[in-house]
Amino acid sequence: MAVLRRNLTAYGFLCGALFCFAVFAWYPMIREFVLSFQETNLISPPTWVGLDNFGYAVNDPAFGGAWLATLEFTVLALVFGYVVPFAVALVLNELRHARAYLRFVVYLPVMLPPIVAVLLFRWFFDPGPGLFNQILDVLHLPGLAWLDSPTTALFSLVIVSTWMNMGTATLIYLAALQNIPSELYEAAELDGAGLWKRVRHVTIPQTRLILLLLLMLQIVATMQVFIEPYMLTGGGPEGSTVTVAYLMFQYAFTYQNYGAAGALGMMLMIVLLVFAAFQLRLTREDTR
Repeated sequence: MAVLRRNLTAYGFLCGALFCFAVFAWYPMIREFVLSFQETNLISPPTWVGLDNFGYAVNDPAFGGAWLATLEFTVLALVFGYVVPFAVALVLNELRHARAYLRFVVYLPVMLPPIVAVLLFRWFFDPGPGLFNQILDVLHLPGLAWLDSPTTALFSLVIVSTWMNMGTATLIYLAALQNIPSELYEAAELDGAGLWKRVRHVTIPQTRLILLLLLMLQIVATMQVFIEPYMLTGGGPEGSTVTVAYLMFQYAFTYQNYGAAGALGMMLMIVLLVFAAFQLRLTREDTR
């Protein structure tokens, strides 16, 4: 009887989780799939238009630029948002004092609401009294129009995204580093391996699966970037920060073209599914 009661409790929690996934994840995806083949204003009955919504999105002059901006953002975010947390985790792992305090400091930006972080960096990027230009002025360097120039706007968004999200990745890396047997490092030191060789031949191989997993999660997350361009640049200047997710928002809530928004969302989902399948295949082969 106790076993049955315990199983019923477990199935109860499982049903609750499945219900939440069904309502808030699976149903919206199915609804988006159906919507991508329809023309509707969400009031009158929808009409089927086949692939017309996909054709509208592909022929939109902003389509190519949105994908290019998304790919550029993803590459830059990987350079900083993927490498920097790993480097910070390596430093924290070597510390013997104040480790808990520094972990809290690193994770603190994750606990801030995104709007707070965005407003903070809006002041940092201010071309007048902003913190970053004040620092450049102290260094006798010319100030930058961080969010007002097509050459620096996207990079500025990467800085914000990295600062907002690096805490979670850092703690995951740190947990993986602390599970590496100390004997491996001791053996490497006895063989005369320096810091870089220990990282290359011990740390990276021992954390390979975590690195691959976070690489996949990082790419999936950054290709859906929306908050930063929406709150900081509004897609400008000159459309240089219009990402795929931001263009979907414009289709749906600016042009009231929900079908095109659904079609563009399906394209993005297919791209991410193909990448995720490829990444999981590499991970599976790596574990054999």
